[in-house]
Amino acid sequence: MLKIFIVEDDQFTAAMLRHHLSLNPDNDVEVFHNGENCLKSFFKNPDVICLDYFLPGENGEAILNKIKAKAPDLPVIIVSGQEDIATAVRLLKVGAYDYIVKDENVNEKLWNLINHIRNRENLTRQLTVLQEEVEKKYNFSSTMIGNSEALKKIFPLIEKASKSDIVVSISGETGTGKEVVAKTIHYNSNRKAKPFIAVNVAAIPTELIESELFGHEKGAFTGAVNRRAGKFEEAQGGSIFLDEIGDMDLNMQVKLLRVLQEQQVTRIGSNTPVDLNVRVIIATHKNLYDEMAAGRFREDLYYRLLGISIFLPPLRERGNDVLILANHFIKSYCKKLNISPKKLSKEAIDKLISHNYPGNVRELKSIAELGVVMSNDSIIKEEDIQIKYSSFFNEIVSEEMTLDEYNLKIVKYYLKRYGNKVRLVAEKLGIGKTTLYRMLSGNLPEDLENEQEQEIQETK
Repeated sequence: MLKIFIVEDDQFTAAMLRHHLSLNPDNDVEVFHNGENCLKSFFKNPDVICLDYFLPGENGEAILNKIKAKAPDLPVIIVSGQEDIATAVRLLKVGAYDYIVKDENVNEKLWNLINHIRNRENLTRQLTVLQEEVEKKYNFSSTMIGNSEALKKIFPLIEKASKSDIVVSISGETGTGKEVVAKTIHYNSNRKAKPFIAVNVAAIPTELIESELFGHEKGAFTGAVNRRAGKFEEAQGGSIFLDEIGDMDLNMQVKLLRVLQEQQVTRIGSNTPVDLNVRVIIATHKNLYDEMAAGRFREDLYYRLLGISIFLPPLRERGNDVLILANHFIKSYCKKLNISPKKLSKEAIDKLISHNYPGNVRELKSIAELGVVMSNDSIIKEEDIQIKYSSFFNEIVSEEMTLDEYNLKIVKYYLKRYGNKVRLVAEKLGIGKTTLYRMLSGNLPEDLENEQEQEIQETK
């Protein structure tokens, strides 16, 4: 229901406007013959006011100023007996919603304006509800689920990040929830009403990433048929989330550093910089310090992006959080499917807990939701928990071997994966280089034999 005040001293015009607007049952129309009585009735909380300009006593402009003093955002439509452009412009400048003339089309004009205001108010309410739902979705308790010590260490960092505009760098394996943490920070910050723009750097071809991030002018390059704002401009006032930033090439890193330092972006093909007010959150599954040491990531950009560092532990290091998350995903998915809640059998729980989760939380979510679909009753059984192991895992468990043979196969797999870098493989496996060589005794690749021989000579 839209509460409408009509302030009109001519009784015939007032009755005509009231009758016409009341044809819509969603309009609650009340008439006042002077501005003073309108102002006295403000406790009724009008949604819109139709105000005659020529009133006895104080004219419409004086009443408009008093209305705006009480309710700056309240739409006030000026209805005047004459068309005076200078007056109309002046009233619009001081806050009138619109200015219409009392002619043969006044009813239709007012009807259309009222409907426009109603649609705007409905949209505002919907956006408010949506914003509230988003804030609920990304409060700490609903996004960061678990009670492990590894997880608890993250909460204070997220809270500090939410209360500041400092750059946040989020690291962790694939599937640990880096974007969820980024959204949690944004939607708990003072930028929550502004956009959150996520960009997966690794998913954009190198030749397109500058245009994607910074935008371009029409004709700036072949295919640029229109001007386009980049992701930084889209995030104006809000946050930009640069995921997998460790995959950005060095040339683009230079340009990104300049944007961050200058707080300005210049579209391709333009010489006019655009000022930015954007909070930057980055994420990577790589170790940026190692990437910097290897020359693949610029040192100046590394320190510019460091900010608050948040490391998301892999699921295999979060203990009982596996079961807490699994039950959460099962409950949420049952609710989404509008079916009765389901529980895990003891065997299903054991199977879930024993898995290593290379895909982390994302993998667990998929397994839990598939379990809901596969189960035939209220209990999710062991056979309903379908875990797809990697081809390497299938390979090493497909035949019976001794423990030494298993170890040898694992070491060879890691050597192949990391380009025969013995020191790196030893670190990954948590063993010494000597132990690794001993495990490979008689099975050393030729280049490793040469490396081992060189080390022996150096120690003599």
